[in-house]
Amino acid sequence: MQAFDLEAIGSRLVVGRVADELVRALGTAGAAAVVQAPPGSGKTTLVPPLVANLTAARADGAGRLPRVVVTQPRRVAVRAAARHLAALDGTAIGERVGYSVRGERKVGSRTLVEFVTPGVLLRRLLADPALEGTGAVILDEVHERGLETDLALGMLGDVRALRGDLTLVAMSATLDARRFAALLADDDGNPAPVIDSPAALHQLDVVWAPSPVPRLDERGVTRAFLEHVAGTAADEHSRLIEAGHDVDALVFLPGVREVRMVADRLRARRDGVRRDVLELHGQAPAAEQDSAVGGRRRGDPPRIVVSTSLAESSLTVPGVRLVVDSGLAREPRRDAGRGMTGLVTVSCSRASAEQRAGRAARQGPGRVVRCYDERSYASAPPQSPPEIATSDLTEAALFLACWGARGGRGVALPDAPPPSALDDALRTLEDLGAITEEGRATDLGHTLARIPADPRLGRALLEGTPLVGAKVAAEAVALVARDLRPPGADLSRLLSSLRTGRDASARSWAEEARRFERIARENSGPDEDADSPVPRLGSEAEKIALVVALAFPRLVARRVPGVEERYLLASGTRAGLPSGSPLAGHEWLAIAEVTRAEGRDAAGTGAVVRAAAPLDRAAAEFAAGHLLRDGVEARFTDGRVVARREARLGAILLSSSPVRPSPAEGRAAVARALSADGLGVIGWSPAADALRRRLALLHRELGTPWPDVSEVALLARLDEWLAPELEALAKGASVSGINLAEPLRRLLPWPAAGRFDELAPERLAVPSGSRVRIDYPAVSDGRPDDGARPVVAVKLQECFGWAETPRLVDGRVPVLFHLLSPAGRPLAVTDDLASFWSGPYAHVRSEMRGRYPKHPWPEDPWTAVATAKTKRRLERG
Repeated sequence: MQAFDLEAIGSRLVVGRVADELVRALGTAGAAAVVQAPPGSGKTTLVPPLVANLTAARADGAGRLPRVVVTQPRRVAVRAAARHLAALDGTAIGERVGYSVRGERKVGSRTLVEFVTPGVLLRRLLADPALEGTGAVILDEVHERGLETDLALGMLGDVRALRGDLTLVAMSATLDARRFAALLADDDGNPAPVIDSPAALHQLDVVWAPSPVPRLDERGVTRAFLEHVAGTAADEHSRLIEAGHDVDALVFLPGVREVRMVADRLRARRDGVRRDVLELHGQAPAAEQDSAVGGRRRGDPPRIVVSTSLAESSLTVPGVRLVVDSGLAREPRRDAGRGMTGLVTVSCSRASAEQRAGRAARQGPGRVVRCYDERSYASAPPQSPPEIATSDLTEAALFLACWGARGGRGVALPDAPPPSALDDALRTLEDLGAITEEGRATDLGHTLARIPADPRLGRALLEGTPLVGAKVAAEAVALVARDLRPPGADLSRLLSSLRTGRDASARSWAEEARRFERIARENSGPDEDADSPVPRLGSEAEKIALVVALAFPRLVARRVPGVEERYLLASGTRAGLPSGSPLAGHEWLAIAEVTRAEGRDAAGTGAVVRAAAPLDRAAAEFAAGHLLRDGVEARFTDGRVVARREARLGAILLSSSPVRPSPAEGRAAVARALSADGLGVIGWSPAADALRRRLALLHRELGTPWPDVSEVALLARLDEWLAPELEALAKGASVSGINLAEPLRRLLPWPAAGRFDELAPERLAVPSGSRVRIDYPAVSDGRPDDGARPVVAVKLQECFGWAETPRLVDGRVPVLFHLLSPAGRPLAVTDDLASFWSGPYAHVRSEMRGRYPKHPWPEDPWTAVATAKTKRRLERG
């Protein structure tokens, strides 16, 4: 077969300058390389045919030539890249150059270069780990750090270990090629060579046009900001056209909703300029996506293409010399506390901003207008986080399990998956029956991995088909799989509008639903009851809700009593409906999406329901049956054990009635309370606290045999000192009848306990004859501070003549005296009485004798009588 004419294909491409260097790097079978080339350099156009020529030249000539598989992160980029290369090759699409995306494949027996999405490649790897018939794989746009691309990179490393002849090329548009080179190292650990292509950008003018209104509020992107973006795009485009520049414009927005709103405003604008306004996003039908990236035909008016990040790096939109950038992006974020993952709108990274700006200068001098200020740009993160760090990992974990690498063990990924997110994903897969407890993929798991959807939706498609019919199940899955925001979160209304709609979104959804229906019928097989509903499921809405609940049983929710818009999910999360939602007041909901939120949408919960359908209790219990629990729940509340028999659906309480707890249930409730809140649930009486302080000091100073009375130590020895009291609590006694002083004495060591009052006395005799309580150091985190000492607070006059400061614990610990006035106010603090009488006392005497004339203030405290009495009472004897 004739080789690709690289001269004709890449003569004017910047990356062609390093073609010879790449050929040398890939000169041997099984070689690897990283191509680092900025957007617009032509790497996607030239490298695949170059690699195809190399692999064909190494073939033995027998049979079909090995194919080069090239990944692009998005379907529209796959089709655009394939059509562009086929046109340059002068062949029809599907002959020497083809592509495969979800639901569409155009390849033939003569195809040498096949463009695919990373998801297609992953499923191909699972079906054929050796990639028979493939001579090379090129992973494009690896710098985007898409989750599926990261997985493919790791799994292909395993394939190279088995197949020494597989060529692997990673292509990056940013300066992070070295990390990928290390991942593609040879058997000796030498990193793959990095081929660095020069930039291809022309002069680029940067204009800052910040909006006078905030870009974001608690509901998302503000309408006023979108008006600003639309007005800026129209004004800038009109100015260029009126100046005689026949150019197209590209507007970047974070999501489909914003794209549609800005596109509608641009279409409605009447400024005398004839232009076409096109939308480019993942939900647009393939034909409309291809039209947006295909360039203008002769005689067509200038265009404004309004796009999500789809056009950021993997696509070149011909004719664009003006870029208007909102500076916003939609990225996945995981809320580990609530177990939620969703898309959030954030400021785009500086790298993304540069990628967007570069679109204006690919084919000539260009201009970028940023609808934010330089301070916002400077404060933006340098790079977007890799998807593996922020996304739900359920599908990724399933791929890895089917690959034989539970949780990615043994697979060289660019970044390891976060442990908490991975654990959640593995638990979800176990609940689905997709993996075993050991993490091995089951037959169902392998089937779900072949379905191009989240495993939960795949399971709902298969399980829902015999219950509601393949068509309805497929429609429900297609409804949830797409990033559609139902008005008021009502999926039923959205479904009705899509079924009757004729716009691009409706056509795209219908196409997706037909694909899922084919999958359902292929995997479920003919079923005589396929179109029979579950009993009591009469309406289409109820059937849709059942499928949603089958997919997300932990998101089944019940209304919180007394609040129409607030719901408790089976997972334990509380979420609110958007204000004015038609779903308000329904007792049960099947929720497909719930995200973090603030303000009115959250109904005071911090989370908002974005997509849901109403269902009844029977359907909820059917779909989430594995979450049903019925048993006695004993709790330690208000100082005693109480118990109720409760039926629950996850965290949702279905019924509750009081019962008498069994001893075992009572003991478990007390144990849980102690574990959660410590001995404070019983409470330390003054006597118990004082005893604990004395024991703590002895343990600090003498160690064994005096017991450790820290919280941790006491909880570890409950059976030794608190067993009778715990048993009484378990049987229903109240903590009010328990004083921990007596149980604590059970820990006194014998025979050493005979000296307890001598070593750490409760009171100290002072010269006046009084016995003053000793205040031992407080126990912090179960232990007294190392430097803390026992304190005796006593009136100064009661200590006259006392020269030797008393010491406790066999003389190890001096007592710290707080010497008080006759009114009980502190006058001095000392642990050296002799020094006090000889010095500071004279100053205290001169200050206090006039204030307290009725009390003795002798000049010589050494010989004075120690007393707690006034001078008159002392004279009376």
